[in-house]
Amino acid sequence: MKRRTLISGNEAFAEAAIRAGCGFYAGYPITPQNELIEYMSRRMIAEGKVFVQAESELASINMIFGASLSGVRCMTSSSSPGISLMQEGISYLAGCELPAVIVNVMRGGPGLGNIAPSQADYFQSTRGGGHGDYRTIVLAPSTVAEIVKLTPLAFELADKYRNVVLLLGDGILGQMMEAVDEDLFDIKTKEYPKPWALRGCEGRAPQSIKSLYLAPGALEEVNLRLEAKYNQIREEEVRYQELIDKNTRVVLVAYGTVARLCRGVIRKLRSENINVGLFRPITLWPFPNQRLSEISKTVKKFLVLEMSTGQMIDDVRIVLDRSAEIEFLGRTGGSIFSEDEIIAKIKKMLKIK
Repeated sequence: MKRRTLISGNEAFAEAAIRAGCGFYAGYPITPQNELIEYMSRRMIAEGKVFVQAESELASINMIFGASLSGVRCMTSSSSPGISLMQEGISYLAGCELPAVIVNVMRGGPGLGNIAPSQADYFQSTRGGGHGDYRTIVLAPSTVAEIVKLTPLAFELADKYRNVVLLLGDGILGQMMEAVDEDLFDIKTKEYPKPWALRGCEGRAPQSIKSLYLAPGALEEVNLRLEAKYNQIREEEVRYQELIDKNTRVVLVAYGTVARLCRGVIRKLRSENINVGLFRPITLWPFPNQRLSEISKTVKKFLVLEMSTGQMIDDVRIVLDRSAEIEFLGRTGGSIFSEDEIIAKIKKMLKIK
């Protein structure tokens, strides 16, 4: 029998990062991700790695910049208002092509909002968030076990593409506890050489990393090279999960915590012989456009569910043609659906009383 350990989502982010070789962590406390930084403060020091509780989110993202510049695997974490403060630093990381992993345990907004779960940072996460033409890879786990699987992947992708990778959770996923197979923590990740890292120039010519280009045409050349990289990511790194068959009448499109809720709805409706499916993007960027488009050739009704007033739905609308019926169900300000709300909406779409 496999041994299992009970662990929260926040702690799972931290432990998986350490097992994946994270050598430097800097962060600032904010609810609902405080368990992550608290866990890091114990485990990083015990492992002989570097932990810094910075004086602010601005300080922590710039410490990540310096650590990444030296070639070490590094991570920071925060919640929505703190991630907003980091946007300038994230843009600088992108401009210098420096790998870093950032965990966002989302809470309600805008502004200080509240400390309840939300998914209203989708635009910020998938559209860059800061200034300039850049992209961040965005991974959205929906279970604690999947946090353990996706966190090492985040470090691999960051190193492979010299890119920022966001792990997008929320207040529910961060706080909840689930039993996870201990085998999942036996983590081995692929290492990528970092000849670009600034570790001193003894025995070689000096080199530099920068994001300031003043010569005419120089910055355009950099941006076009970055866009070629982003196109490669679009081709090679799309991930999703689907629960759809030939009899599916409505496809629910959801990610993270809301996708968990949808699975319960699907079980209930199928017990009533109402066949409903689920399409769950795991990479929010790159979004799984091609697969969703293929599904729309056989299923014409889609219900997008988000803990926001509607953000991912824009990506769904871009993909689906006019023959598809796209409905939306959202809760905002830290509120979450009940299964009954979702079931009522689906039955209305199908004209079932």
